[in-house]
Amino acid sequence: MKLWQKNIQSLKEVEQFTVGRDREFDQLMAKQDVLGNMAHAIMLEEIGLLTKTERDDLLRELKSIYAIAAKGELKIADGVEDIHSQVEFLLTAALGDTGKKIHSARSRNDQVLVDLKLFLRDELQALVEEIQPFFELLQTQSEKYKAHLLPGYTHLQLAMPSSFGLWFGAYAESLVDDLVTIQSAYEVVNKNPLGSAAGYGSSFPIKRQRTTELLGFAQLNHNVVYAQMGRGKAERIVAMALANLADTLAKLSMDACLFLNQNFGFISFPPELTTGSSIMPHKKNPDVFELIRSHGNRIKALPNEIMLMTTNLPSGYHRDLQLLKEHLFPAFSTLKDCLKMAGLMLSNIEIQPDILKDEKYRYLFSVEEVNKLVLAGLPFRDAYKQVGMSIENGEYRYSTQVQHSHEGSIGQLCTEQISGAMQAVLNRFNFSATNSAVEELLR
Repeated sequence: MKLWQKNIQSLKEVEQFTVGRDREFDQLMAKQDVLGNMAHAIMLEEIGLLTKTERDDLLRELKSIYAIAAKGELKIADGVEDIHSQVEFLLTAALGDTGKKIHSARSRNDQVLVDLKLFLRDELQALVEEIQPFFELLQTQSEKYKAHLLPGYTHLQLAMPSSFGLWFGAYAESLVDDLVTIQSAYEVVNKNPLGSAAGYGSSFPIKRQRTTELLGFAQLNHNVVYAQMGRGKAERIVAMALANLADTLAKLSMDACLFLNQNFGFISFPPELTTGSSIMPHKKNPDVFELIRSHGNRIKALPNEIMLMTTNLPSGYHRDLQLLKEHLFPAFSTLKDCLKMAGLMLSNIEIQPDILKDEKYRYLFSVEEVNKLVLAGLPFRDAYKQVGMSIENGEYRYSTQVQHSHEGSIGQLCTEQISGAMQAVLNRFNFSATNSAVEELLR
């Protein structure tokens, strides 16, 4: 029996097709659904649609259900369509008519929306908490290896001296910008859609600001039509933020694969962190980085997938939106796994010393030689030509000493400034406010 069912049952094939994998992904939102019910019950009592006794009974049962959900043990029973139905059926089984009252002034449309917003908010926080230690590791390694030079490339051709300090630090600062977009996505999802009902509001005198406060949302989705229109858009914005992080991890992984290659030979890892070949006994394959690269590239396609799935949908709810969960939800656990594994690898990285002393890297220092002539008073174009001619004539001489002292260069990594920028972004999330509200609701 479905919540919306009257006297005619859907054809079995229609039911199976329309439910799809909803039950599987809905179970991930079990805790969030219970929280939404709790806030709604408190508000319904305050506007007179529930008595205090009914409210207290509902909250008692909901807290019990939440405890089961928090253990991952809340299952959707056979024949029950989704997590929203499961929670309501449990309340009705325990409380009778009181359980049936919980859906007053609400539609499954805004119930799904509030669950999604709460779930995405929680997942973004968990992702940020995984990014932080990885960022700190990159910063630590940047300082540790700041004196270790390596080749810098443009067009994958030798260009100028770089350093492992710069390399680690570059990805640390990239995470700062990734976090800026994640924080923007967090602001979008941290708005309360509850009370928009089917997308056109309710004739009940509900207090939407009250449920906003109870659930720890920063503000309302004010317009009820936009609250529904925001579904799909919120997922797309979140997906774009995830794609930015995925791109950083994929690029880092590609670098690591190149640097481990014997023709580069810049880094190595303990044997237990690499894999071998079934026929080539010498192989040490960077499978971890190759998989991070592939996972990252797949997640980079996610915003486009969601964009196409929501293309040309008019305002209002459409069942197309159900499928977005299948694409978006797994990306969170994938990225968290990738961050953990990248951290494991980089914690155990072994850096080859004195890479640039090899004669094959001599032309990396051509710009340094040009700059020495400029500092001695020669115009830049003349200095450039002079060094260029010495290379062509086989008369090029160079030193492996580099004097880069400006902000963000080999000699001044700006590690503290990058850390400060990261902390500034972290402060804007204000996780404590949302967490405190949820803790108070559950108290």
